[in-house]
Amino acid sequence: MSETLLVIDEGTTSTRAMLFAADGKCIGSQAAELTQHYPAPGLVEHDAAEIWDRTFDCTKAMVEKAGGADKIAAIGITNQRETIVFWDKTTGEPLTPAIVWQDRRTAQMCRDLKAAGHEPTVQARTGLLLDPYFSGSKIGWAMANWPQLKEAGDRLAVGTIDSWLVFKLTGGLHVTDATNASRTALMAIGSGHWDDGLIDLFDAPRAALPEIVDCAGKYGETTLFGAPIPICGMAGDQQAATIGQACLDPGDTKATFGTGAFVLTQYGAKQPTSKNRLLATIAWQLGGRRAYALEGSVFVAGSLIQWLRDSLKLIATAQDTEGLARSVADNAGVYLVPALSGLGAPWWEAEARGSISGLSFTATRAHVVRAALEAMAHQAHDLKTAFAADGADWKTLRIDGGMVANDWMAQDLADMLDLAVERPAFAETTALGAAMLAGVGCGLFKDLQAASAMRGEIATFEPDMMDDTRQTRLNGWENAVKSVVASA
Repeated sequence: MSETLLVIDEGTTSTRAMLFAADGKCIGSQAAELTQHYPAPGLVEHDAAEIWDRTFDCTKAMVEKAGGADKIAAIGITNQRETIVFWDKTTGEPLTPAIVWQDRRTAQMCRDLKAAGHEPTVQARTGLLLDPYFSGSKIGWAMANWPQLKEAGDRLAVGTIDSWLVFKLTGGLHVTDATNASRTALMAIGSGHWDDGLIDLFDAPRAALPEIVDCAGKYGETTLFGAPIPICGMAGDQQAATIGQACLDPGDTKATFGTGAFVLTQYGAKQPTSKNRLLATIAWQLGGRRAYALEGSVFVAGSLIQWLRDSLKLIATAQDTEGLARSVADNAGVYLVPALSGLGAPWWEAEARGSISGLSFTATRAHVVRAALEAMAHQAHDLKTAFAADGADWKTLRIDGGMVANDWMAQDLADMLDLAVERPAFAETTALGAAMLAGVGCGLFKDLQAASAMRGEIATFEPDMMDDTRQTRLNGWENAVKSVVASA
């Protein structure tokens, strides 16, 4: 049996296919950018056909690099969560644009449902809050506003990106894994099944939804690359990163700094309940049994650096940020609240908008860029405070994602959180987690504990900041956030 695992890592701004050896070594990678569409303020869309075409091309390149489909043991898939796709089961073509997780078009719908008293029920059944972030309201909006969906009748398929890719890879299998299903606000987190009451609340089409399956197992196979390759692992990107960071025991915590920033604390078999506006979610489901996590979601992280580069032209590359941050002694009183698509946990202000405050003639481009990086640690500190209040304080923090290659930011996290921060030598732990699941699903590993040997070496950043310096920054951040929230 081959021991090479192929992972499809479907992000928000790019798609990538990667090859892994059983020891965790990445032996090949091919990526392609995805086009972001912003038809109006607060609206974010993708072209699902483009996602598939570019995913296919990247996957094909990695199959060829492996020496053919017969050299690959299994495929694992990880994806941007909450993004929803609508397609025709007969033609296999999308019927509308995909609505991306960042999209805020259902803000008023969520406010209305909240005002009608539905949020406690939604939270109790799903672990989630009423927010445009989650897929349920997106589906309801689409069914009400895009007539072609109702016209499709029983030909309509609705699913998150994992469902879309599996459908295209297999030529018709319509499934989703439990982690992605848990982010729709349509699944009862305790039972692992679609909830008819929630489906009715959001006016979702029950017959168009996929079957919910485990995160590892043999779901089906693809024959698009010359020989059958089984698809054996699936998880939403943040759950995959949790697995890739070997957060397998209760209390283990990871933070992924990608397009957004997402912190998950492993909770074990007990379903968590948050009193501080964090989310309860499924960490993974294996053999029909679920492990849970407590999650804090920040909507804007790496996308803030992209905005500084592409829209404000303050930097030429993301790598420029570290040198600029180091070039000044402090932030000169400048704070950047990155609410470019609302504020996530623990604020959950969908209508909040970003701000740069504290500007004076002292401020330079370097201070603004430094303030953008500091916002990562400030947002993480807000989350740590909420986790602690829910009885799940962090002892260490395992970080990953594209942003954490920045040593200055990694150290700033340790300083502001006042705890040790661990960074693996291989930072793409989302893909690694999908590889681990695929390895378990095809029998290469006995369980996730055995698969965790793929994680490899880590570097540790220890806190080195005076308490009064930390508190001064936190006070300035608190004032900046309060101003943004008050104007929402």
